[in-house]
Amino acid sequence: MNNEGDLLQEDSRDECNVTEGSRMSKLRRTRKKVTKSHISSTEIGEMDMSISKDDTGDSTQILKVPQLSSRMKHIKKEMAKNHLQFVRFEATDLHGVSRSKSIPAHFFQEKVTHGVFMPRGYLELMPSPQGHEVDHIRATCFNSDIVLMPELSTFRALPWAERTARVICDTFTVTGEPLLTSPRYIAKRQLRQLQGAGFSLLSAFLYDFCVFGAPEVINSKTISFPAATLFNNQHQPFIQELVDGLCRTGAHVESFSSSTRPGQVEICLRPEFGIGSADNAFTLRAGVREVARKYNYITSFFIETGFCHSGILSHSLWDVGGENNLFCSSPGPGPLSATGRRWVAGLLKHAAALSCLLAPARSCRKRYSKESKEQQEGVPTTWGYNDNSCAFNVKCHGEKGARVENTLGSATANPYLVLAATVAAGLDGLQSREGALPGPEDDDSPELYPSKPPEIPLKLEDALVALEEDPCLRQALGETFIRYFVAMKKYELENEDTDAERNKFLEYFI
Repeated sequence: MNNEGDLLQEDSRDECNVTEGSRMSKLRRTRKKVTKSHISSTEIGEMDMSISKDDTGDSTQILKVPQLSSRMKHIKKEMAKNHLQFVRFEATDLHGVSRSKSIPAHFFQEKVTHGVFMPRGYLELMPSPQGHEVDHIRATCFNSDIVLMPELSTFRALPWAERTARVICDTFTVTGEPLLTSPRYIAKRQLRQLQGAGFSLLSAFLYDFCVFGAPEVINSKTISFPAATLFNNQHQPFIQELVDGLCRTGAHVESFSSSTRPGQVEICLRPEFGIGSADNAFTLRAGVREVARKYNYITSFFIETGFCHSGILSHSLWDVGGENNLFCSSPGPGPLSATGRRWVAGLLKHAAALSCLLAPARSCRKRYSKESKEQQEGVPTTWGYNDNSCAFNVKCHGEKGARVENTLGSATANPYLVLAATVAAGLDGLQSREGALPGPEDDDSPELYPSKPPEIPLKLEDALVALEEDPCLRQALGETFIRYFVAMKKYELENEDTDAERNKFLEYFI
């Protein structure tokens, strides 16, 4: 799999010079209107699952045999150099947690060809769903196996695991179709739609997480106290090893700092084109946990009080060549371009449904109403310039130019779903004929956008309804995924044990 930035450079330079008007026209012509609930083998073509695909998820752009051979030679050299004994085949579950199987390194080439089998329930996380809740795509039952197929470009030696490497995998059914509940597959499909319309996305995740000392048992309950003084000295071995290890795995850290609460840390990842930003976030979530345990700490991406933005997706829209930031109206700092305002209009329009995917638990939605003491059903969706309190915060400073921070998210959200849903909503804004969004100060242009902003539901139950009733996201993410995700969340709500919630998150969402 080539990095999307490399792929984009190979595209025709004519694509880079199209006008904004023709680009909008191309978008409306090329964007598919329907995402089918299942994909037949004829639609995906003859898929050689031993071959990596491009960053956008396009299964038609495959590695040639010499390229595959060259990549395998490089991997074998890496294995010998680092004396690797094991390789983890990693995939994301619905919550963005790494689920993996490890194999002895000498079986790696065989598994690249045939894949690694894993019980389907490891990734879909809901006991025995009903037939109407998810399409099993000819699998015999929910307890069937799925196949993990590696993307070889993601192969890295793990600095925090002795003599072990990992490779990020895509997931397929045993009959060869992509698993339609796979968040990574859904994200790659949306990026392919974006690239087909003449755009590329530069994005990065910013995460807050808390560091706790070793847990103590108090009155029969397990309690973990924040490591309050951990980051008074920025040269602590824990953070040094974490940042260095992330960079060595390809997830480059742009900055890190202590945050607003005891034991709270903020890490900003470096922007990348394509699926790489979500892969980096996935790597961070797993790496933080493993490095912390070496130092007898526990880390959690779940912030109980939820007073701060804990999972931000910063992103900007570029031409297909990756040369021009289309959110910029002019060189240097300035307001959003018309393209940028159309994109934000799409995010605002779908904010209620987006919030279901970006704040997917009852507790991580608390911060939506943090400034209100009154009982409410929802809060207005806001956007603004350099205003960190807004759901969509536009920042025009910095070397890369204008970018939008989607601050709806909790760090417990699956980064692949955050990326996919944001792209789907933004694309809908680009193709909409309702006109560009006026600026926050443009009160004299109400006809361009509804005067009353859409609301974000405070209850997860209401957000699930909004997701089910959003035709754009249903089409973009797929009926199969929507049915399954909603059923899973309803199951979690029905079986939620609020007294054990904090420790549940410490044990799982880390």
